[in-house]
Amino acid sequence: MHRHEGHDACRSDAPDMLARAEALCRERGLQFTPLRRDVLEAVAESDKAQGAYDIAERLSVPGKRVAPVSVYRALDFLMEQGLVHRIASRNAFIPCAHGHAPGEGVIFLICRSCGAVDEASSADVEGGLERTLERAGFTPTHSILEVEGDCGACRKRARTP
Repeated sequence: MHRHEGHDACRSDAPDMLARAEALCRERGLQFTPLRRDVLEAVAESDKAQGAYDIAERLSVPGKRVAPVSVYRALDFLMEQGLVHRIASRNAFIPCAHGHAPGEGVIFLICRSCGAVDEASSADVEGGLERTLERAGFTPTHSILEVEGDCGACRKRARTP
């Protein structure tokens, strides 16, 4: 099992994320538009998963509103490029500071107390899921598992008087 320990483990600082995105788009011949850049920066700078409306609000300035639909388009692009992940149960987004192997599943560990999201992968879970899908005759395009519970820091705080 690979696990990024701690709440900030999958986060990268915004300049590193932006540099990675610029290089990736250049290599792939894709446009890294100002809005895509701003959306990625907003996601990378946040310490919590954010929804598109939160991001749109953060990017809006007096006299110039950013439409949530534009943010969703930018987020779709960033997800396709492996730069952000969507937490489906929260309809929120987090940065991905590392590349995943082709077909590698992702397990999100979501703390119900503090809202932090940790990321893991597990060959055992992948193998079990693959066997289940084969028996069902189902071919996935990708797999993401979300597990909600309490992180170690919150459990420790709850035990401390």
